[in-house]
Amino acid sequence: MIGSTIRVKFRVVMDVGYFCNRIIGFNFSKMDRITKLKAFIDQYPADMFSRHALAMEFIKLQRYPEALEAMIALLAADENHSGTYYHLGKLYEQLGDHENAMKIYEKGITLLAKSTQRMISEN
Repeated sequence: MIGSTIRVKFRVVMDVGYFCNRIIGFNFSKMDRITKLKAFIDQYPADMFSRHALAMEFIKLQRYPEALEAMIALLAADENHSGTYYHLGKLYEQLGDHENAMKIYEKGITLLAKSTQRMISEN
């Protein structure tokens, strides 16, 4: 329940930015989104969705070291956040670190295989 409430609050923050930017012409910069996401993470540290969104904002701004740090912190907090493995692997590729990219992809695939196997056995 808490996670869904947090996602609704996050969605409202992002929708307000969209409304201000597209409807009335007020532009929230990417930095404003990063600041808001960081504040939101400080308030709700267990919200992995916001942590992932922060990393993706850093990638959009080509702030790769910060994106890398955010993704590694996210996986340290929740190693089962499967979508992050793909994006972290792509980031390592972009940085030319193919060895770490392969390790992350393999870890993500292993995680998803175990998760799928668990779901199949529960049903």
